[in-house]
Amino acid sequence: MKRENIIDIVDKNYRNNGGIISILEDIQKQYSYLPAEALKIVAEKTNRSLVDIYGVATFYRAFSLKPRGKHLISVCLGTACHVRGGPVVAEEFEKQLNIKAGSTTPDREFTLETVNCLGACALGPITVVDGRYFSNVNRVKVSKIIEKARYGLDKVEIGTDQRIFPVEVSCPRCNHSLMDKSFDIDGHPSIRVTISFGDTHGWLRLSSLYGSYSIEQEYKIPLDTVLNIFCPHCHADLTGASLCPECAAPMVTMIVQGGGVVQICSRRGCKEHMLDLM
Repeated sequence: MKRENIIDIVDKNYRNNGGIISILEDIQKQYSYLPAEALKIVAEKTNRSLVDIYGVATFYRAFSLKPRGKHLISVCLGTACHVRGGPVVAEEFEKQLNIKAGSTTPDREFTLETVNCLGACALGPITVVDGRYFSNVNRVKVSKIIEKARYGLDKVEIGTDQRIFPVEVSCPRCNHSLMDKSFDIDGHPSIRVTISFGDTHGWLRLSSLYGSYSIEQEYKIPLDTVLNIFCPHCHADLTGASLCPECAAPMVTMIVQGGGVVQICSRRGCKEHMLDLM
């Protein structure tokens, strides 16, 4: 760990109106955990007490004070998942990774943990890998989940994958286009919406390539956060009546130019999306 790197992270987040959480997120993203020395530097540079910094680092489960693997696997053992076979799923992960829950593989590839609830009880047993929800998991699915994580959960070849194609969408309430030709993502005009979570309001831009998960955001959005998403023109709530089949969060609806509907999950980290061309 280099002191200069931590100072750069603090300065960058302060310039972008980020807070302690966003600073710690960037540090963990770079080092896979929060080194003790890094927390001391954060306290020093933000004029906060070390107790306050440690308080934030230990309050949120997403943060770790010890090194984690490249991929984090969380198996739910809450009541609903437990009665549907959650412990069996956890045991199978332990067997195939050859580690116990709470440990990391020697090659630092995987960290396995069990949690009390992942907020999608109706779809249990639930497993989350690097923010990606897997529902109705059983012993057979465990090896496939590990294989997907090794390959890359979101790995797509934008230029050659025929499943990736551009769509133009509009608001289902006011019919105004949501396309932003002044801001490209993946080489195409982005989709611009307004979001809110907690006390934070800002913009979010999505790739208009169906199948791509590239985004740009005004403020950092913690994983698992369920967003309120609005039209930037009429300010209507874009949340539809259907729920995500993966994590049970509300789906967000947009109209596809030429006929059809595209739906995306409102939970940060869930990759579920559906396209219905009529």
